[in-house]
Amino acid sequence: MKFLIVDDHALIREAMRDVLLSLRSDASMLEAADGQSALEALENHPDIDLILLDLHLPDLDGLQVLAIVAERHPAVAVVMLSGDKEQATIQKSLALGAQGFIPKTETRGVLTSALALVLAGGIYVPPAALRAASAPTLHAPAAAAPPSTEPLGLTDRQLEVLALLMEGKNNKLICRALDLAEPTVKNHVSAILKALGVSSRTEAVLAVTRLGLTLPRTG
Repeated sequence: MKFLIVDDHALIREAMRDVLLSLRSDASMLEAADGQSALEALENHPDIDLILLDLHLPDLDGLQVLAIVAERHPAVAVVMLSGDKEQATIQKSLALGAQGFIPKTETRGVLTSALALVLAGGIYVPPAALRAASAPTLHAPAAAAPPSTEPLGLTDRQLEVLALLMEGKNNKLICRALDLAEPTVKNHVSAILKALGVSSRTEAVLAVTRLGLTLPRTG
């Protein structure tokens, strides 16, 4: 595999390189210190599999780079890295096509698990962002009940699948967690996307986050 690490801090690039090598010891590593260099590297190396992209770069905004990559190289996975934990920023990153958003303040263990999840085909969303989405606002009545999933018409099993999908788990991991056959999980995921009125897992994550739905606990 080939990875591109985009960050203007050399120490961050070194740390990310070590994490990626722990997951894929035979991987090729490319580095860029700004957005323009990252885009040039991608043009010169169209076989890049994953980009770790800092949100704040000295020349271009990370979201601008993400949008360009999504348009020109839609098959390349992008994971955003940032000290910014604002829910709006995370939602915008996912809406633009990022496969994950990892705060730089996370431990090495979390970084490793999150990147392993993305490499396995999942989507990583910081748990704190999901909790923030379902927390009551200052203007909400204190006794207001959390939004119900009942109008979606999903079965209990489909809600369990949705909860695992929100954790970024791919179909194989969901199969393992719920002891289901992969075709069954695929059918459940299709039903979930239809119920939410979306066409992708990323859009499903955004929809559930926006609605603040309470899902079954997993694990």
